Amino acid sequence: MNYFFDSSALIKLYHPEVGSERVAAMFGGADRRIIISRLAGVELHSALALKTRTGHLDGERSAVLRIRFLNDVASGAIALVAVGEFHYSAAERLIVRYSDRKGLRTLDALQLAVALDVQNRVGLDALVAADKAFCEVAALEGLAVLNPERL
Repeated sequence: MNYFFDSSALIKLYHPEVGSERVAAMFGGADRRIIISRLAGVELHSALALKTRTGHLDGERSAVLRIRFLNDVASGAIALVAVGEFHYSAAERLIVRYSDRKGLRTLDALQLAVALDVQNRVGLDALVAADKAFCEVAALEGLAVLNPERL
């Protein structure tokens, strides 16, 4: 199974939130491949920093989670896809197509552009995200979508 994780779902692997159990089950499943864009790594660090600033996570625990994430990438448990110039062009097209009526945001468009590229190159069983608007646009683009916050 190839799963492309958006940062809205990836954070659930490292910090307990609604949907964390489903994400952990996917991550621990046999014959699965977790794929993220390089952007998701940046967004994960930002999400951990926000949780620390707002008191939902202490600094020491945040550092441990950052190291765990980096180890997951280094060990190959999470496959990282670089964001290329062509992804930016695809994201621009997605913004033009969906931003006015569906509220697709810039970084979500870039994430979706990478997911669509991965779908075309190796195939995806699902895009995993917890953002309703992002999931809706991904489905409109033909991707199977799993929202870990919904049963």
